[in-house]
Amino acid sequence: MTAIMLFTRDLRLHDNPAFAAACREHAEVVPLFIIDRRILTARTASPNRAQFLAEALGDLRAALRGLGSDLAVRSGEVVEEVIRLAWAANADMIYAAADVSGYARRRERALSVAATAQRMGTKFLPGNTVVPPGSLRPTGADHYRVFTPYWRAWQQAPVRPQVRRPSLMSIPHEIQPGELPTADDLVAGPRSPQLPPGGESAAGKVLERASARLLGADDRDKQLDDLAADSTTRLSPYLHFGCISPLAVRVRLADAPELVRQLAWRDFMHQLTAAFPDIAGRDYRPGRREWLRDDAALEAWRRGQTGIPIVDAGMRQLLFEGWMHNRARLITASFLTKTLQLNWRDGAAHFFRWLVDGDVANNAGNWQWIAGTGTDTRPNRVLNPVRQAHRFDPDGAYVRRFVPELASVDGSGVHEPWRLPAATRSTLDYPPPLIEPARPKAKRPPTPRPPAERLEPDA
Repeated sequence: MTAIMLFTRDLRLHDNPAFAAACREHAEVVPLFIIDRRILTARTASPNRAQFLAEALGDLRAALRGLGSDLAVRSGEVVEEVIRLAWAANADMIYAAADVSGYARRRERALSVAATAQRMGTKFLPGNTVVPPGSLRPTGADHYRVFTPYWRAWQQAPVRPQVRRPSLMSIPHEIQPGELPTADDLVAGPRSPQLPPGGESAAGKVLERASARLLGADDRDKQLDDLAADSTTRLSPYLHFGCISPLAVRVRLADAPELVRQLAWRDFMHQLTAAFPDIAGRDYRPGRREWLRDDAALEAWRRGQTGIPIVDAGMRQLLFEGWMHNRARLITASFLTKTLQLNWRDGAAHFFRWLVDGDVANNAGNWQWIAGTGTDTRPNRVLNPVRQAHRFDPDGAYVRRFVPELASVDGSGVHEPWRLPAATRSTLDYPPPLIEPARPKAKRPPTPRPPAERLEPDA
């Protein structure tokens, strides 16, 4: 018989459990991707992610054609299109990767109901995380609310073996593949000028570069937090779209515990979202915060015009690259929610508009963590942006890269331009700070970093 393999957020062939099962259990498999207009016309639709997705689909089709198959592309309501193609292919089973967002889970339920009514079966297999959401549970609860005990359990959890992609496939000859969409077909609008290439082929190259750079480095942990060094893995977009298996990343980076921990943090947010699917709109721990309303300050933050150089550098990196360094995500999010006291939802929406790796579980979960409404055990934690700047961009190279108005300011003085001599300030086309941060205190012995201080893991 024939199976439908519905690709969603798992755009790869290697170590794709749903795809491997479909090929193993059926003589013919129809790989399918559906352009879901409900997602692409939503308020959070992203032209940046649309470009990455279009490239990833092209790469997936090329890989499938190399196996003697092809990628069927359809547009419309997901359940209707899957059932329609299943009838055309005389399919008896539909495979897909399980996911955790509220929308994804509703889609799975609707597809199961529709398939059952048509005497077809469905299988949703894990593969978007290292450890499946829900497989780790503390005593007396349905999910972990704090990362540290989850991390301990995660390290001891059994891990499935990786599955290889098939060497040959067969697809019913009567199935017409359909046209691949362009980025503008998916979501039109302004894009960041420097976006990463999409697809499984690109993901493998990014992983190999990260491995070569980081696995042998004695100062790896310092590199990961160095804003100017740009030494993070840059894998987050590929993990979001499933262009690379998180399990494959864990295996490849097993000798880098700092990076493995980031994968566990990503899994932690996915199990949190599976248990609390309204995470993108509702406070996980309600009643902790009341938010101010200041549209001018919010717009200044979005454009990178707050007058706080380290904040503005991060926000401009987001607009330029569709990506932001982990440390900058922490700093900019803390500034919005803890210093300006503006609603985390506005920050999350802006990130989701521009981030190529924008992901419901990671984006909303991490914003709630930094805002104090999520899983942080220290909800009143405030990051002083100037202190963070001096620590993680000591000579100001990161700021000067993204805030060229301050390129003439030497050294660490770039982090506090409001303290420069009046004659120097008058030559800078740069705004005064919305709120002047407290001046950092004298250095003291470093304290251990909290377990989950990175806002949005790259690895």
